[in-house]
Amino acid sequence: MKLTVKPLKQKDAGRGLAAIDRRAMADLDLENGDYILIRGGEGRAVARVWPGYPEDEGKGVIRIDGRLRQEAGVGIDDRVEVETADVKPATAVTVALPQNLRIRGNIGGHIRDKLSGQAVTKGQTVPFSLGFGPLSSMSGQRIPLKIAETKPTGTVVVTDSTEVQVSEKPAEQIVSQPSAENGGTPSVTYEDIGGLDDELEQVREMIELPMRHPELFRQLGIEPPKGVLLHGPPGTGKTLMAKAVANEIDAYFTDISGPEIMSKYYGESEEQLREVFEEASDNAPAIVFIDELDSIAPKRGETSGDVERRVVAQLLSLMDGLEERGQVTVIGATNRLDALDPALRRGGRFDREIEIGVPDKGGRKEILQVHTRGMPLAEDVNLDVYAENTHGFVGADLESLSKEAAMNALRRIRPELDLESDEIDAEVLESLRVTENDFREALKGITPSALREVFVEVPDITWNDVGGLEDTKERLRETIQWPLEYPEVFEAMDMEAAKGVLLYGPPGTGKTLLAKAVANESQSNFISIKGPELLNKYVGESERGVRDVFEKARSNAPTVVFFDEIDSIAGQRGRNMSDSGVGERVVSQLLTELDGLEELEDVVVVAATNRPDLIDTALMRPGRLDRHVHVPVPDEAARRAIFGVHTREKPLADDVDLDRLARRTEGYVGADIEAVCREAAMIASRDFIKSVDREEIEGSIGNVRITMDHFERALDEVNASVTDEVRERYEEIEEAFSSGETAADREQVSRTFQ
Repeated sequence: MKLTVKPLKQKDAGRGLAAIDRRAMADLDLENGDYILIRGGEGRAVARVWPGYPEDEGKGVIRIDGRLRQEAGVGIDDRVEVETADVKPATAVTVALPQNLRIRGNIGGHIRDKLSGQAVTKGQTVPFSLGFGPLSSMSGQRIPLKIAETKPTGTVVVTDSTEVQVSEKPAEQIVSQPSAENGGTPSVTYEDIGGLDDELEQVREMIELPMRHPELFRQLGIEPPKGVLLHGPPGTGKTLMAKAVANEIDAYFTDISGPEIMSKYYGESEEQLREVFEEASDNAPAIVFIDELDSIAPKRGETSGDVERRVVAQLLSLMDGLEERGQVTVIGATNRLDALDPALRRGGRFDREIEIGVPDKGGRKEILQVHTRGMPLAEDVNLDVYAENTHGFVGADLESLSKEAAMNALRRIRPELDLESDEIDAEVLESLRVTENDFREALKGITPSALREVFVEVPDITWNDVGGLEDTKERLRETIQWPLEYPEVFEAMDMEAAKGVLLYGPPGTGKTLLAKAVANESQSNFISIKGPELLNKYVGESERGVRDVFEKARSNAPTVVFFDEIDSIAGQRGRNMSDSGVGERVVSQLLTELDGLEELEDVVVVAATNRPDLIDTALMRPGRLDRHVHVPVPDEAARRAIFGVHTREKPLADDVDLDRLARRTEGYVGADIEAVCREAAMIASRDFIKSVDREEIEGSIGNVRITMDHFERALDEVNASVTDEVRERYEEIEEAFSSGETAADREQVSRTFQ
């Protein structure tokens, strides 16, 4: 039967499987676990049958990974012949390890368990996982294992009763399979790329199709596309994708690392560039990959060096000059798209620009599956949890996470390792497991690189850590959490989520705390901006700071952007003439970011201030900071809840009456109550330290209690920070907001603050 080759899912790669749709399995009379022979153009491969994915039903598809595709000498979308293979179980298999791998003891049982069920042939190289971090040769933690001898000869299946021996000769001295192209294992295949299915499809359409079927383009009377530009944040997989395409396509591949062709001698840089393209032309069909393209092709008007201008001109003429390029496709990669010379970004040069963005939850899970494929994971590891809690992580960050988790597992067994010895005990290797705890510890130490400059680690603050303020919390939930949690409801009701929330109220009432809690509860990235830090003495830099913040937020959505003390950067325009207009320009930039031509998708702005009267009125209208939430001075019930939060972990005496304390603290805000609890604990500590000797402290520390008397003394020390007059002012503001204020109202309110 003839079937069409498609790539295997990331999690199943490297296991010698062929996923065939059920209808084709029935026609071939195959059962799960049977073995089949796959014949391609020049090669053949043996694989174990696996039921196909539901989406392939009835399409005549066979999914195999990069190693089997290379053994069979086929690419994706090629047709292959499939027939039942007659393979015998192996009685004995001899394997050879790479020269640099020294393991003491019998590792044969470990290898047999890993290879169990796989079909192997003498001279074949099988990627094999020891799950041992530092010995890994690539992202999947795999080492090339050479099959030196099999009994019986031919293609055999490793079973639980197979005797596996390790050859004394290293793998490098064992002769490979006769067919040269079938011998090696491709370093990067499509199965090593996670979360970029759509982008990969576009790249393949641009590059594979013209190389395999140029007649299609001739029939249409058009020139095939000549260049693809991959752009996106660092670490998202641009270079990896180019490597995979080069490995999967039977084409000549050459790469240019931007800076290495630059030379101090006149004309040499251009000559090196010409040589690369000439070599590619001679070996067509060919792919030229230029990494870090912005380093050799910056905007000519903005670069000071003469060499850069000439190199850009040379690259332009090579890509679209008078001489025909033939079947040479150029792939460029950059993370600074705006720095490229605009002449490169037109049709005929780089025909298509593909953004390789920050992966979503599904993409992150695929990437984690790729990087943990060869790891001995413990049963308690749930990759879905980590895919959900790694907002803003790119592929490189997730690789670091997996590597760090493996290193944590290694640290656990390091005491058992004899580091002086040349060889590692096989039993120790077999006992290695990467656990849930290893991943949890690794996650603490990794900051997402896409957010590194502006990222703030959100403390573990939940709604339970915010005492009182029930109405305020409910309004924030509706505004921020609901659109992210129930997008289908908003879609059905044809509702737009609120763009921004303004929290206002006296100092110390918990505005910043609320912003942190809402970011944590909505499982979003959290970018915190202290108002004044955006201001810069150079013209245009402050506005650029605002632009950069929103650009980062957009590319890492869902994001909560928190502006603390927003009145310092968004004051009423026309009022302050002493700052050279920088304040007005920052306000204008903020307004266009919040409600400009570019949509803010899944980005919510939360601003906090205790002087709402100073904020520019244009910022307060619907569509910008459209929800105005008053964070009031807490009433008695709220004060009781705040006391409960701050004394939760403290050793209180039986006579402490939190209800009485709540009644006694009229006018106290959350920060004042926290200060009272801290002061009471300090007084109790002071009394205890003075009453015992230094030697006795450790033995009697468990008896210390904070009594009501300590709280009484603390109340004498800490006064309420909000007076009745201040409270009335904020109530006036709330009335003004709710009744649809005018500029005159705001002036009146502002005067009451003076």
